[in-house]
Amino acid sequence: MIKILKYLKKSWLSVILIFVLLIIQAYCDLSLPQYVSDIVDVGIQQSSIKNAVPKEIRASEMDRLFLFMAEDEKAYVSQCYTLNNDKYEINTIDKDTNEKLNDIFTLPTVMTYAFENPDKFPSNDSSKHEMQELPEGMTQFDVMMQMEPEQKAQMISGMREQFSGLTESILNQMAVAYIKGEYEALGLDINSMQFNYLKKEGLMMILLAVVLTTASIIVGFLAARAAALFGMDIRELIFKKVISFTNSEMDKFSTASLITRSTNDIQQIQMVIVMLLRMVLYAPILGIGGVIKVANTRTGMSWIIGVAVGVVLMVVAIVMNIAMPKFKQLQSLVDRLNLVAREILTGLPVIRAFNREEYEEKRFEDANKQLLKTQLFTSRTVALMFPSMIFIMNAVVVLIIWAGAHGIDSGKLQVGDMMAFMTYTMQIIMSFLMLTMISIFLPRAAVSANRINEVLASEPLITDSEKAEKLENVKGTVCFDNVNFRYDGADEDVLHNISFTARPGQTTAIIGSTGSGKSTLINLIPRFFDVTEGSITIDGIDIRNVTQHSLREQIGYVPQKGVLFSGTIASNLRFGRESASDEEIAEAASIAQADDFINEKTEKYESAISQGGSNVSGGQKQRLSIARAIAKNPKIYIFDDSFSALDYKTDIKLRKALYEKVADSTVIIVAQRISTVLNADQIIVLDDGSIAGIGTHKELLRSCEVYQQIAKSQLSEEELARDIDSGKEAE
Repeated sequence: MIKILKYLKKSWLSVILIFVLLIIQAYCDLSLPQYVSDIVDVGIQQSSIKNAVPKEIRASEMDRLFLFMAEDEKAYVSQCYTLNNDKYEINTIDKDTNEKLNDIFTLPTVMTYAFENPDKFPSNDSSKHEMQELPEGMTQFDVMMQMEPEQKAQMISGMREQFSGLTESILNQMAVAYIKGEYEALGLDINSMQFNYLKKEGLMMILLAVVLTTASIIVGFLAARAAALFGMDIRELIFKKVISFTNSEMDKFSTASLITRSTNDIQQIQMVIVMLLRMVLYAPILGIGGVIKVANTRTGMSWIIGVAVGVVLMVVAIVMNIAMPKFKQLQSLVDRLNLVAREILTGLPVIRAFNREEYEEKRFEDANKQLLKTQLFTSRTVALMFPSMIFIMNAVVVLIIWAGAHGIDSGKLQVGDMMAFMTYTMQIIMSFLMLTMISIFLPRAAVSANRINEVLASEPLITDSEKAEKLENVKGTVCFDNVNFRYDGADEDVLHNISFTARPGQTTAIIGSTGSGKSTLINLIPRFFDVTEGSITIDGIDIRNVTQHSLREQIGYVPQKGVLFSGTIASNLRFGRESASDEEIAEAASIAQADDFINEKTEKYESAISQGGSNVSGGQKQRLSIARAIAKNPKIYIFDDSFSALDYKTDIKLRKALYEKVADSTVIIVAQRISTVLNADQIIVLDDGSIAGIGTHKELLRSCEVYQQIAKSQLSEEELARDIDSGKEAE
C-alpha cells in the first residue's frame, strides 16, 4: 500500500493544506464543548461572573478583603486596581494576572461572604455561636480590626484550614455569590452583563462552527481531488505499462484481470485515500486533543474513557479477525466474474449456435453467487459493528451521567463540566471509530494496491536497449540469420535455424500446416517477441539495436484477425498515419477492394464503425485492415493470413492492385491457400518450426515434399501436372 501512495506526490501541497485545515477543524471541534460548559456554568449559573476576581469593588469592601490577605498579596492587588471615587477598578485583564488574582481573592471573598451571610455558610454550630455573640453594633470585621496581628493571623489560619475541606466548585460558587452581591450594591446591571456574556459566547460558537464547516468542506474537496488525480495518474501508468506488454505479459495477467485492476482496484484505493486524508489524519489530532482537554477538566472520570476505548478495540479486533480473510477473496472473485462475463459476451454467437445458453447462464450464476455470498458476509459483519459502536457510545453516556451526577451532588463537579467531559469522551471514541472504519476498508485496498503494483513493477520482456538508435532511410531488406525461438517457460524451441532474406520489390510468402510456426515467425519482425538465438536485421541493422517505435513505423502489419476501433472508416484507415489525405485513404481502400461497400454507405468514409468492427462483415473488416496498412505507406508489409476471409475473385484483384502499389516495398505474406502464394517471388515452407524448402511455386512442387502435400490437398491433378510440367520446361 505504501508503494502505491508514493504516486500522491503530485498532490503534496494539497496534503499539507489538508493537514493544516484538519488541525484548525480539530481546534474548533474541541473548543465548542468548552464554550457550552462556560455558557451553562458561567453564563447561566454564575450570571456571567467567571471567578473570584471583581472588576469593580467598593473601597470599604476591599478593605474587608485585605483583612484576609498577606502583605505581599495586598501589595499585588493594589498594583492591579486603581482607586477612583471610593471604588476600586481593575486595571489589567491578562490571563496570568487574572489567574493569580483569582488564587488571592478566592478565600478572602468566601470568608467575607461567610461573615456577611452566616446562615448560608456551611460551618459547625460552635462557629455560628461565636459569630452571633458579638457586642451590639459591632461586626466580625470590627473585631478583627481590633485584634493583635498574631491573634488575627491565628484566626485567619484556622478559617483557611476550615475552608480547605470544601471543594473548588463550592468555593467558586460562594466567591461568585459575593461578587454578584457587590455588583448589585454598586448598581451594575447584572442581567445586561449576563446577556452580553451569553451573546459573546454564542457568537464565538457560531464563528467556530462556520470555520469548522468551511474547513471540513475544503478538506473534503481537496481529498476528493487528490484521490481523483491519483486515480488518473495510476490509470495512465497502468495503461502505458500494459501498452508496452508483450503477449507473454498479457497471458500472465489476462485481459479480464487487467481490466479489473484498471477500474475496480483503483476505485478501492481512491476511496481509501479519501478516508486516509479526511479521517486517518483527523482521528489522532482529535483523539489527542480530546485527551488533553479531558485532563484539564479534572472531573475524576477519566477511567470511563479507558473502559470505552478498550471495549471498542475488542469489538474491532473480533470483527477484523472474522472479516479479513473474506476481504482478501473479494478481488479475485471480481476477476473471476469479469472473466466469465467477458467470455460469454465475446462468444455469444458460438454459445447460441451450440445451444449452450443454459450452461453459460449457470456458469455466470455460480460466479455471481460466490461473489454475492462473500460480499454479503463482509457487509453484514461490518454492519454489525455499527450498532455495537452505537450501543457502546450510549452506554458510555449513561455511565458519565451516573458518575457525574454523584460528582455534582457532592459539589465536586459542575453541570457544564460534565457536559464538556461527555462531549470530549464522544470525540475520543469517534476518533477510534474513524480508525476502525479505515481498518475495515484497508485490507481490501491493500490487496488492490498489491495487484496494481504487480502490474507497475512488471518489466516487459522486450525493451529498447540503452544504445538503441532510430531506424531511418530504410530500404526494407529483412534478413533472418539462424533464428531460433522459444516461448518463455517452454521446454523446447518453436522455430529452428530459420535463415532467409526478404528483399524490396519482392513478395516473400510463408506457408505451412497449422502449428508449424508461421505466425510466430512474422511476429518476430516487429519485435512482438525477441529471438532466442540468431538475429533479424533490416538493411543489415539488428532490430534489437533500434527503437521499437522507429522499427514499427516502417512496418504495415495486418493481423490474422482483423481488428477495428470505434470511430469512423476514415479514422480507422488513418490509424497508422494520421496525416494521410482523403485521396490517399481512398486509394488505399480502392487497392484493398473496400471502396465498393464504402461508397454504398450514406456517409461513405465518415460512416460509423462500432467497437471491434461488429457492424461490418468479416471480409469487410479484413479489407479495411489491409487498407489501413496500405494507407500507412510503409517500407515493409506483413500480411498474417490476411486474405483468408476473401473470396478468390476479390483475393486476386486485391493482390494484383497491391503489387502495383508496393512495387518498391518488401512484402511478406503468411497464407494457408496455395492460390495466395502462387506468384510470390519466393515461398518459404515451414514444417514443425523448420524450413522445409525455399523457392518459387513451380520449384517447390518438384523439390519439396511438404509443399507437394499442401498443393495436392488444394489443387486439382490437372493444375498440379500443368505447374510441374511448366516448371520442368523453365528449367
